[in-house]
Amino acid sequence: MATQRKHLVKDFNPHITCYICKGYLIKPTTVTECLHTFCKTCIVQHFEDSNDCPRCGNQVHETNPLEMLRLDNTLEEIIFKLVPGLREHENPKADKPKVDEECDENEEDKDYHRSDPQIAICLDCLRNNGQSGDNVVKGLMKKFIRCSTRVTVGTIKKFLSLKLKLPSSYELDVLCNGEIMGKDHTMEFIYMTRWRLRGENFRCQNCSSSQVCSQDGTLYQSYPMVLQYRPRIDFG
Repeated sequence: MATQRKHLVKDFNPHITCYICKGYLIKPTTVTECLHTFCKTCIVQHFEDSNDCPRCGNQVHETNPLEMLRLDNTLEEIIFKLVPGLREHENPKADKPKVDEECDENEEDKDYHRSDPQIAICLDCLRNNGQSGDNVVKGLMKKFIRCSTRVTVGTIKKFLSLKLKLPSSYELDVLCNGEIMGKDHTMEFIYMTRWRLRGENFRCQNCSSSQVCSQDGTLYQSYPMVLQYRPRIDFG
């Protein structure tokens, strides 16, 4: 009977280490465009300066590559089982007092894109002359929001589903000037390419000055850009 060969952890290193930091994958995060996996922190920091995959060089997304990232929880569990003590080393907060844990969370999530250029949006419910689904999709009580220009239509749809308490399977269309917007369109992209300007009331994203700005910042209207939403229409 042939003896069973024992495998060492180092035999699996090419599959469980990060291409960027060369360490074991922590919160393995896969780029859905090319299926390469990196530490979550490593790939997020990389995308602050580039829209290309650091391994293959392919462009991940034109404007917001973070939308193309997915956590791989299965791979994370495999790595924790292969590398003894890694889970405890990477999760020391489990033994810390609650106050320290809250401080760490605040340190990680303190921005929420508030430092990005902001844009005002009006989310208006579009009626379809009694089409099925109109009784489910209502108008928002507060339809004016202010958000980062990096926010995508997909995020707006999730926001609407949450606020309107829609079933998870319910689909919405989001439109600008009667044209259906793709889920990866950012608010800045829609503003620059789809929104027809009405009026002269502009403010600079850098210094909030009206009309004239010495900082050469992008000018955004101080009144809202209107996006409409409605039940998804099947054109098939």
